[in-house]
Parts: sequence; structure tokens; C-alpha cells
Amino acid sequence: MTKPVGFGVYRTLGRGGEIRGAAAGVVALATLALGGCGMSFQIASLVPDDGPETTSGVRVKAVSPLSPELGAEDWRRAKGALALALDPQGSGAAVSWDNPDSAMKGTFKPLGGPFVKNDEICRVFHATVTGPTSPVSVRGTGCRPSGGDWSIKDVRPWKKPA
Repeated sequence: MTKPVGFGVYRTLGRGGEIRGAAAGVVALATLALGGCGMSFQIASLVPDDGPETTSGVRVKAVSPLSPELGAEDWRRAKGALALALDPQGSGAAVSWDNPDSAMKGTFKPLGGPFVKNDEICRVFHATVTGPTSPVSVRGTGCRPSGGDWSIKDVRPWKKPA
């Protein structure tokens, strides 16, 4: 005799209402196999992204706010130069970086002294990035919390003073 259990599942019952041997094994195995399973992941096509669009129509999130051409290693090297250039105890001289593997390079030059904004130490800078396409020249502000890492708060195209 079969008895509906729910959701299209039936179990085979013996005379006393117990599950028969083979059916009991299948039910027990399915319960063990599926009972603790669970997966969670994002579906990339459903997650909005503000990165630049490639020729294939897929959006790629930019690694750096300076230029979409910078890869992860380029940005790692650039951030080291940014930290040296913006250091409040530094000389105020331009600091260069380069990545021979990608042929990307650039400079950071602090403009003016450090200042405090929203409990962070900030400094305005001029940055250049040179790579396979035309060079990029931007002006931005970098800030860091006490004891933290520098982050770029804003970037805009560089316009030479008149």
C-alpha cells in the first residue's frame, strides 16, 4: 500500500504502517544526502555593477578610480606610491610607480599641505597614468583614518591652472 506524504512524495507501507526495507533505505539515504545540503551564491547578471562595459557587453568593475586600464597589480603598486606621496611627514615631492609586466606607470604629486576632514587626514594630489592608450591626468583627494590606509575620495580630470 502507498500513502501520500506530501509534495508528490509517496511511501510504501507494510501491514502495520511501517516503511518497507528497500523503501526505508532510499528514504534514509535521501534524507542524509539532502538534509544538510545548501548553497548560496550571487548570480552576476542580476547584481548591478557600475563598471565600464567591454565589447562583449559584460560590465567589468574598475580596479582603480584613476583609470579603467589599471589592473590589480598596477593598482597595488600605485597605492604604495600614493601613500608615500601623501604622507604628511613626506617631502612633498612627486612619487613614481611602474609595472614592467603591464607597461603601466604613473606619478602622484601632493598639492598643498595635509588637512583634516571628517576625522581623517586628507591631501589633494595630481596623478598621471601612462599606458597603452593616451595618458590620464587627474586631480583628486586622498584621505586616511588615523593609522589606516589611504583611499581616494574624489577624482576629476586635471585642468592646468591658467
